[in-house]
Amino acid sequence: MKPERVMCRAGGLVRHHRRKAGLTQLELADLAGVGKTTVFDIEHGKATVQVDSLLAVMAVLSMRMEISGPFVAEYEESAAEPTADWEEDRHRGGG
Repeated sequence: MKPERVMCRAGGLVRHHRRKAGLTQLELADLAGVGKTTVFDIEHGKATVQVDSLLAVMAVLSMRMEISGPFVAEYEESAAEPTADWEEDRHRGGG
């Protein structure tokens, strides 16, 4: 799925949840610790919104984001030491 499509869907869901919560964009922004423009950009599907900003807004609205895939369960089972993979990739210049 293209980033624009993901953000468009996320933005629509954020707007719906915000309205159901009875919050203005400014109120939501203040609660999430982001600017009103960030909330506006999220709600309008702007693909360049920072992930941490999106997650902060979603947290205020009791929303969550899930990542799924064929190897998620396998990864989570082996993630008892999550920093080991991260450190190894970081030293190799990977991500």
